[in-house]
Formats: sequence, structure tokens, C-alpha cells
Amino acid sequence: MENISDATKQFIDLRRHMWMAGIEVDLRRLIWQIAVTGKYISSKIQESNRKLAGFENIYGEEQLALDRSSDEIIKQQLAFSGFVRQYASEEQDSIIQVGKGGEKYIVTADPLDGSSLVDTNLAIGTIIGIHRESILTGGDKSLVAAMYVTYGPLITMIYSAGNGSHEFVLNREGEYVLSEENITLGERGNIYSIGGLRKDWSQEHLNYIRRLEKEGYKLRYSGGFVPDINQILIKRGGVFTYPALKGTPNGKLRLIFELQPMAFLMEQAGGMATDGRQSILSIKPETLDQRCPIYIGSKYEVETAKLFLEGNTTTI
Repeated sequence: MENISDATKQFIDLRRHMWMAGIEVDLRRLIWQIAVTGKYISSKIQESNRKLAGFENIYGEEQLALDRSSDEIIKQQLAFSGFVRQYASEEQDSIIQVGKGGEKYIVTADPLDGSSLVDTNLAIGTIIGIHRESILTGGDKSLVAAMYVTYGPLITMIYSAGNGSHEFVLNREGEYVLSEENITLGERGNIYSIGGLRKDWSQEHLNYIRRLEKEGYKLRYSGGFVPDINQILIKRGGVFTYPALKGTPNGKLRLIFELQPMAFLMEQAGGMATDGRQSILSIKPETLDQRCPIYIGSKYEVETAKLFLEGNTTTI
């Protein structure tokens, strides 16, 4: 699909864009329905009284009522879609049957990434992966589409069904209209987002960060995965990393719910996503809660990280 002119973008809504891109009917209907679900979650965020639900989720983190509400909204919408047989969520401890069993797709979700930032009024988001095969045994070809919605000053959505990564903005009429067609990262950027405490980094990772600092990279870290990844995509380059830490060698972020969908979107934009050694999309999950270090962004930064982590350079 060729790039659409700026003058035409405001007239291209999500459904028409997917039709023009030749995405199969069931998949585009599902993507559209999930996008609409983002509008419901946005309304819930605006209504939220920010009170805690009063219990902890399965990962031992204090769960906001908003997390649970967002999870329930997604689950119910998928159950009515007619296209989804199973749903796996960061807020659930197992895969949930939502269809009759013969539907094409399995959906994964981080219903409200960065929900701890709600009380500070920073951007947060929803991360979605759409799979054709089992998320645990389907292999690296299981993921057929991914998307995320950012709830900030504007509500935006970036999606890909293997045809590039594209940004849409929710307008006043409640339609997602095309903003950026075929987002393409540069070979390198000039921003970096880093998680984890410096005292817990490995020496190899520390050397890598020192290299970025020496090269003049600007630190841009919000504490939310969605807004930080969104910044790298929209700014056309840079790197986000949450590395292996002393005591937590698998890092913090979850492979299925967070890293796989973002890796899919980043690669479709010409970037890369690895655990520092191998591609995120090549890692076969063994459990729903599997975590993984992450280096994701434009090619130069991710490939440079690999050199440092493999011990091929100590130059600072």
C-alpha cells in the first residue's frame, strides 16, 4: 500500500485503511472492535475516582480498580465479537475461553499499562496482541497483528497486521482517522529510555548506557512502557531498555503481554527488539508470566547493545 498524501489522511478512517490494505475481513473487524474498546476504556479513565480495588493481582502488585475495569471491558467485547476463542490478560492467572472454540483468534492484553501513573495525569495505554495459534505453543508465526492505544492529551492508536505500522488519532466525532502512514524509524535516533536502578545493572549494560551518553543521547523515561515506546516510534528512533538486573535476571516486563506486541510493531516500522542476544519474536514463551530483558528501538542502538552484552566491546 502506497503512502497516503497529507491532504487525504483526514478522510481515511481505520476501517477504510484496513480495507485498502487488503487485510482479511475477520481480522480487520476484530482490530476495529478492539480500537472501539479503547474508547470505552478512555471514558472509564476519565470517570475514575482512582481508588484502589482493595486487593492484589496475581503478580503481587497493588491493583487499581481501573485495571480490573479495563480488563473486564476487553474480555466482554471479545466475547461478543465472534472472532476470538481465547483471551489472556496480565490481570488473569490463566487463559480464558471467550468463544465457542472454533473462532480464528486468540487475543492477549495488558489492559492498562502504566496504571500507577493515573494519579499523576501522565499518559498510559492498552497493549494488544492478536494470535492465530496458541500463544504458548504456536511459535514465532503465531502473532498476526498487534496494536496499542495511548491515552494522553490525544487518544491515539498504532496498529499493524503485517503491513507496516500506522498511527490513528481519535477525532471529535469518535472516529479513528489516519495520522501517520507506514511509520519508518531511522537507522538510529537520539533518545533513550532506561528502566531499573543503575546499582543493579550489569557492567556490560552500564558500559552500553555510557556509550549512549557519550554520543549525546537524551534521557526520556516516563515509567510507562506505552508512552515510551510511542515516543520512539513517533520521533523515528531511539531505544527503550529494561535490562536483566542483579537478582532479577529476567528483567521486569512480560514477554506475552507487553514485549511481543511491541516487538511486532517495532519491526514493522523497521526497528528491532531483542533480549540483548536474540529476537523477542523468536523466543518461545513457556509460561504466561514469563519475563524478559528488552532492548527495543532503531537498529543501531539495539545492535550496539548486543555488542556490549556479548562482551565484544568495552569502549566507553
